Amino acid sequence: MESVGVYGFCGCKGKSKIKRDSRWEITAAETAPTSAYSSPARSLGDTGITPLSPSHILNDADPVSDEQTFLVVVAIDFGTTSSGYAYSFTKEPECIHVMRRWEGGDPGVSNQKTPTTILLTPDRKFHSFGYAARDFYHDLDPNEAKQWLYLEKFKMKLHTTGDLTTDTDLTAANGKKVKALEIFTHALQHFKEQALKELSDQAGSDFENSDVRWVITVPAIWKQPAKQFMREAAYQAGLASPENSEQLIIALEPEAASIYCRKLRLHQMIELSSKAVVNGYSASDTVGAGFTQAKEHVRRNRQSRTFLVENVIGEIWSELEEGDKYVVVDSGGGTVDLTVHQIRLPEGHLKELYKATGGPYGSLGVDYEFEKLLCKIFGDDFIEQFKIKRPAAWVDLMIAFESRKRAAAPDRTNPLNITLPFSFIDYYKKFRGHSVEHALRKSNVDFVKWSSQGMLRMSPDAMNALFKPTIDSIIEHLRDLFQKPEVSTVKFLFLVGGFAEAPLLQQAVQAAFGDKCRIIIPQDVGLTILKGAVLFGLDPAVIKVRRSPLTYGVGVLNRYVEGKHPPEKLLVKDGTRWCTDVFDKFISADQSVALGELVKRSYTPAKPSQLVIVIHIYSSEQDDVSFITDPGVRKCGTLRLDLTGTSGTAVPARREIQTLMQFGDTEIKATAVDVATSKSVKVGIDFLNY
Repeated sequence: MESVGVYGFCGCKGKSKIKRDSRWEITAAETAPTSAYSSPARSLGDTGITPLSPSHILNDADPVSDEQTFLVVVAIDFGTTSSGYAYSFTKEPECIHVMRRWEGGDPGVSNQKTPTTILLTPDRKFHSFGYAARDFYHDLDPNEAKQWLYLEKFKMKLHTTGDLTTDTDLTAANGKKVKALEIFTHALQHFKEQALKELSDQAGSDFENSDVRWVITVPAIWKQPAKQFMREAAYQAGLASPENSEQLIIALEPEAASIYCRKLRLHQMIELSSKAVVNGYSASDTVGAGFTQAKEHVRRNRQSRTFLVENVIGEIWSELEEGDKYVVVDSGGGTVDLTVHQIRLPEGHLKELYKATGGPYGSLGVDYEFEKLLCKIFGDDFIEQFKIKRPAAWVDLMIAFESRKRAAAPDRTNPLNITLPFSFIDYYKKFRGHSVEHALRKSNVDFVKWSSQGMLRMSPDAMNALFKPTIDSIIEHLRDLFQKPEVSTVKFLFLVGGFAEAPLLQQAVQAAFGDKCRIIIPQDVGLTILKGAVLFGLDPAVIKVRRSPLTYGVGVLNRYVEGKHPPEKLLVKDGTRWCTDVFDKFISADQSVALGELVKRSYTPAKPSQLVIVIHIYSSEQDDVSFITDPGVRKCGTLRLDLTGTSGTAVPARREIQTLMQFGDTEIKATAVDVATSKSVKVGIDFLNY
């Protein structure tokens, strides 16, 4: 059997040891004097830790066997543009209650959820969240507003930051920096307080946090650091703790939507692609009209805020056979997530067929296009200054645009008017020395006119053009997905998320894929993820098989083989020839992993008295990885084994620490045990601070 060594900090210095054994060899990874080549492992000066040969175990027992029972599941859909919570009592899993109606709101915009906006006082204390934050900020004197920290749409920072850490900053509307972790913690704390207050009011007595299982939704395309960041913020907000981590579940947004879509009755959905009448609408009805009528139906039935779900599979699955496939397109404010699932009957368990894909193609893209249009008309320099000098007025302008954006439709003929705040008109005149109307005439932007009522008048084609780049990106991404063999025989495409309400997106998806599969939109589409996240919290084992988005592994030492290994990887130590930087793969990108399937490695400390082992984890989007120095391979985290308190009075000469890693859940998890004493070893996987 080939001997290997893992790079990790072993806490011992000085003379390296080689321990001879049929299965174990330990050596120090020091720089070979014969080569000037510098590898990450050699520069670490770490002692090699030897794993046993890799193995996979399929754990037949239910991996989600929580000792703790909860009275209620509360799911928080933390969205880029809007957020909300819903809950269900574990004794009444068929009833999902959506949060109490929030104060405030915009004309023509459903306020079942609240904007993801947060306001801090000038001395950086939490003030308010959602409509309350936005309305208070709007009413502040312009000079006073510059001192307050107002943040919106900040969730995208977790997706776009490549080197996310607990120290990552966000920028408030006034240009001041604030720690992202602090903002996310405030937001989650606010939801926690609101939810517990509502539960206490309903129960007639104080509801304890320990009675609640919390679920937080994140995009499926988020990498591990962003998921860990949300968990860290939730711990700081007091939703759960590292000691009681099972109280919090991270749910993937398209998975949550998929779980809910399984339960749909015919009257709870609109089908865009079928000639058959569904929910009273036929395909000959315009997309927008059918959807508007459906939304009215939902509004009339909203007073109770309680939704009943089937405790069996919904009617839509009556047409599905074992092994049928469907795609969930979760189009939100910041990202679009695509997930492919296969149904397993009769229980209705789900299997992921292709790793989650997507990108930053949410409705925010339309806002960016509008901002680019304003820059074209009024100049980049003015818009940049206006945002800094009049931050509250800029927020007002984007609110006005949001409400008109929702009125965009393929068949619209009359123009859309967007009110410009008085301070925009006034500040522009001071800044440029001429009027807004003059700027519009001079800009040669024909499709935007000035109205004497103080409004920008956009033609429907102009508004539709703002949607085009974002919608084109979504359609192109879907086309790529449909090329994959796993997706070729899809029966349904579910369009969910807030952006799915846009008739322009509905029409584009219908035109591109209506002949390939049936396109379904759940009613009250903006709440699909929230309701599905509650169902996931009630039964986290419903997704039985997932796909790994990346290849994960560690760097190891292997015996050097002449002709097989590159000469620059040769390390000679005490007469033994080693190949450094070998990538020991835990799991491959797009590999199918069952829930409860574990990757096992065993490590032994370099000396019995050692208390901590830290092993570096590497990842790649490629499957074919040989060395940790290959292009595209990056260090992404650490596996830390804390051996304090595991050894008895007699420390064995050789300790074996068996580590089990689970890749089939929404987060990568690990457990470890000291084989000699059978005591559990504290183990942590850190993707944020490594």
